[in-house]
Amino acid sequence: MGNHRIMKWKPNTNEGEIVAGEYEHGNKIGQLNLPTDVVIDEENNSLIITDKHNRRVVRWFNGTQQEILIENISCPSIAIDKYGYIYASDLEKGEVRRWKIGENEKETIVAGGNGPGNQLNQLDAPYFIFVDDEQSIYVSDHANHFVMKWLKDAKEGIIIAGGNGKGAKLNQLNRPEGLFVDDFGQIYVVDRENHRIMRWNQERKEGEIVVGENGQGLGPNQLSNPMDLSFDIEGNLYVSEWDNHRIQKFDLIFE
Repeated sequence: MGNHRIMKWKPNTNEGEIVAGEYEHGNKIGQLNLPTDVVIDEENNSLIITDKHNRRVVRWFNGTQQEILIENISCPSIAIDKYGYIYASDLEKGEVRRWKIGENEKETIVAGGNGPGNQLNQLDAPYFIFVDDEQSIYVSDHANHFVMKWLKDAKEGIIIAGGNGKGAKLNQLNRPEGLFVDDFGQIYVVDRENHRIMRWNQERKEGEIVVGENGQGLGPNQLSNPMDLSFDIEGNLYVSEWDNHRIQKFDLIFE
């Protein structure tokens, strides 16, 4: 993010490899300016990157060839579904849009689209997104302090985590960001300003803390302004931290 590049780290290595954005930040086609999210497009063997301060989404092919996919968008997060659609959140417009990769069809608004706000048909600073196999969209609403689920073709979303104002109780969130939904429908969400990772069952009113019960800090059992999360195929959790400039790995068994 702050170094304006994408790094690849192999397991058990001490150094990473720059795979996008080798040069100083800028707006040329081979440069990045505050990238915030990246997904791997396996079908096209490329990286799709949110180039946030350049207001665009770009594709990088093996580090040497780049193209702009989406322009003029304040986009912090992207996702790709199994049908080859790309989804992008727009902070300023309060919406999530969908495009078909490789086709020139017009984008479709799939969440929000009614201006920033706190109603069920609105979003306010949508940040990270997740798309499941049924094309339901999960959105961390940064300003409303909740996570919403939008079913395919829905006109309104459903609040599935938070929704009780900004706070640190188990039924609250404070600036949610990265999120992931497992095969059991449980939501893992970065509760950024509470410095913790929460797990929510969609049928319950409260979440549970899975990482970050020991307050903000530098310790191996602490977080400081976490931003995003991911899982590997073995169920290990990875968390990126803004303040600590690191990614931590946690052993976690899906329950």
